[in-house]
Amino acid sequence: MRNKRKIALSILLVCGLLLSFQATTGTARASGTVTVDTESINVRSGPGLTHSVNGSLKRGDTVTVLGSEGDWLYVDTGSGKGYIAAYLTKSSAAPASGSATVISQVDRLNVRAQPGTSAAVLLKMNRGDQAISHGSSGGWTEVTVNGTRGWVASEYITASSARPAEKKAQENDTFTVSVSALNVRKKPDLNADKATVIRQGETYPITETSGNWVNISVDGKEGWVYSFHGVRSSGGNATGSQPGASKSVEGAKAATVTILYDGTNLRSSASTSSEVVDRAAAGEKFSGEPEGDWYRISLKNGQEAYVANWVVSVGGEAAEQQKDKKKKADRSPGTLNGVTLVIDPGHGGYDGGTTGVRGTNEKDLTLPTAELLASKLRAAGADVILTRETDEYIGLRKRVSISNQADADAFISLHYDATTDHSVRGFTTYYQKAIEEPLAEHVNTALGEAVKLKDRGVQKGNYLVLRENQRPAVLVELGFLSNLSEERRVKNPDYREQATDGVYKGIIEYFDSQLGD
Repeated sequence: MRNKRKIALSILLVCGLLLSFQATTGTARASGTVTVDTESINVRSGPGLTHSVNGSLKRGDTVTVLGSEGDWLYVDTGSGKGYIAAYLTKSSAAPASGSATVISQVDRLNVRAQPGTSAAVLLKMNRGDQAISHGSSGGWTEVTVNGTRGWVASEYITASSARPAEKKAQENDTFTVSVSALNVRKKPDLNADKATVIRQGETYPITETSGNWVNISVDGKEGWVYSFHGVRSSGGNATGSQPGASKSVEGAKAATVTILYDGTNLRSSASTSSEVVDRAAAGEKFSGEPEGDWYRISLKNGQEAYVANWVVSVGGEAAEQQKDKKKKADRSPGTLNGVTLVIDPGHGGYDGGTTGVRGTNEKDLTLPTAELLASKLRAAGADVILTRETDEYIGLRKRVSISNQADADAFISLHYDATTDHSVRGFTTYYQKAIEEPLAEHVNTALGEAVKLKDRGVQKGNYLVLRENQRPAVLVELGFLSNLSEERRVKNPDYREQATDGVYKGIIEYFDSQLGD
């Protein structure tokens, strides 16, 4: 009898250990609370978009974090437990007073829920972004970024002992934009309202500085921009550049420019309407300097010419050579590790796209849809490139060039549809080449399972971004703005959440289907 009791106790002890192990396996412990930082978020039964939805939360809802797995948080909502996407939340913790300021030295620096590469990614910092440091441990630094508290790898940040003070700029200090498009904000904060957008090569007077932000005067109005996104100079004259002007960026470095297409036009000035002085063959290389959306290059006869940046590769290697060197990471089903995707928010800038019955501009829906889709794809491990990140006009050929130069594994163009017949409704997925049909089928099928719109199926479409693309490409029309009820539905943030879930799952299933090839 005594031996039987010992055996029974041993079995109970082993079961307890197994249950304890099961409860913690795959879930890195986290603590504290987080607040929903999007219009709505689904609570799922497991850590991934393929798991069933068992609830939802709204912006401002606060939940208790019980643990994390990958980029998902295991939370207690008060009415139940489940998983939510960490990248759609922010920490409820307040920054400690008197803490040091740290600055990211790289783009897309992960801010994680815990100090380790397996912890959930809460958000990303770009080069020059500031955060409040709460101390370091084991190569990781605890920081607060725009109200979100998390951990970053210490090697990718630099620290200063105090918050940089605001100071007046010296007379005649100027700022010249070095990136294609730069948001000017009303306050030195990423969450501040956008005042306007300025362009590469434009120069403006600086009125004051605050840390890594500079206050500039644009058309008589002041706004804030990152100093990392331009060149500061003293004693110069502001050009008072008008949007769209192309000027040399001060301090810009010469680059090796490789022609991507046979018969590429080399022009006398940085304009598609200027005289063609020569034509170049694919693979030809020139030394050039950037000027807006163009490169000023030196020809063999000593003459200067201009070539558009969307028909060249920069850095000394043509796209074909880059493709040979591209290394794919090991990928397991349900992930996108090693996959490069180009997401194309349709229209932008002065090209508003179609306009709905209630006045909705297509361009105002495609960008937030693309941003939400991109965040989900990145969480699955993909390297995602957006053809535009602001409300700016990007030519169709430049969009295609971005795809070709990135050697993208897939190009997804997002749109909302319209027609003169207001009764027409539903979503459609277009492809142009036979090799693209499987991608279109997977995306359309998963989209049909995610949204309650009429499925218009997979169709062939003779669109330039499909026709001229050297990479697998599809164009998705996510509903008709010309249909009154459908316009109202697709404007709802809940619809964007559902639609991007569908496109995301379709992309996952498409690449999973290739694992056996």
